[in-house]
Amino acid sequence: MSLLLPHLIIHLLLLTMVTGEILRPRFYSETCPEAESIVRNEMKKAMIREARSVASVMRLQFHDCFVNGCDGSVLLDDTPNMLGEKLSLSNINSLRSFEVVDDIKEALEKACPSTVSCADIVIMASRDAVALTGGPDWEVKLGRKDSLTASQKDSDDIMPSPRANATFLIDLFERFDLSVRDMVALSGSHSIGKDRCFSIMFRLYNQSGSGKPDPALEPVYRKKLNQLCPLGGDENVTGDLDATPRVFDNQYFKDLVSGRGFLNSDQTLYTSRETRGYVKRFSEDQGEFFRAFEEGMVKLGDLQSGRPGEVRLNCRVVNRMHNDVLLGDS
Repeated sequence: MSLLLPHLIIHLLLLTMVTGEILRPRFYSETCPEAESIVRNEMKKAMIREARSVASVMRLQFHDCFVNGCDGSVLLDDTPNMLGEKLSLSNINSLRSFEVVDDIKEALEKACPSTVSCADIVIMASRDAVALTGGPDWEVKLGRKDSLTASQKDSDDIMPSPRANATFLIDLFERFDLSVRDMVALSGSHSIGKDRCFSIMFRLYNQSGSGKPDPALEPVYRKKLNQLCPLGGDENVTGDLDATPRVFDNQYFKDLVSGRGFLNSDQTLYTSRETRGYVKRFSEDQGEFFRAFEEGMVKLGDLQSGRPGEVRLNCRVVNRMHNDVLLGDS
């Protein structure tokens, strides 16, 4: 924790002391009036092809915005002179569905060339992932520029691991001006999607170095996870993050109350005194969870670094005219 703190302070200064783009709803109403409907239509297509993909796209907002603000840097491929964020400890073999963003970008470029940023695509697509799976639908603020670079080290220094506990998560979120309520609500993003056995092997067989399973795991659920993720088995096998992985609802919080949280960083929200009240409240009142989630996502989307940016023509690479800038950043 002490090693992480200096890096967090540096990133906070970048995110709060430098003025970023002025974000507002309906930013593209004149320059690309169909932008939001195009994004939603492409997300519908992606969900038909693979239901899990929309949850994967939603995760991109979290992994993008926490690292130097919401600037689309998480989408950039590595270059000979830049190690990007895709291979960071929290992203490697974990983040996926980049091709969905590529499809959305291609559709937008056909309709409105050089207009809609990749960073804004992530924000719109994340909102649509929630709305299309039964969750709330809200108005997003747009107008972001895309980063000219990315940093694996920055991602490593910031993003939490599945082993994180509630105290660590509270501290991390509060440093980005996100409250405990925001953090618990945003953890509800795990209402949809799956994660790998890799993320829970320690919980099943060696919690806190004890050589035993996490005592917070409900016994029947633990046996189910033991069968899914046997010791020495394929750790890339995936399990549902809650009992209704294709529906955005408050089942995630009901599962935590029952001791059936998939990730340690999930279950700790109920075992921790500081966060248990919010978990219970959201488990009992889906409407309150939805309202808190909307508010948290908007606040998360407001994070900006103020660094120079552009509207990238391809979400995975910096525009050719800026190659000299990118190379100089290595």
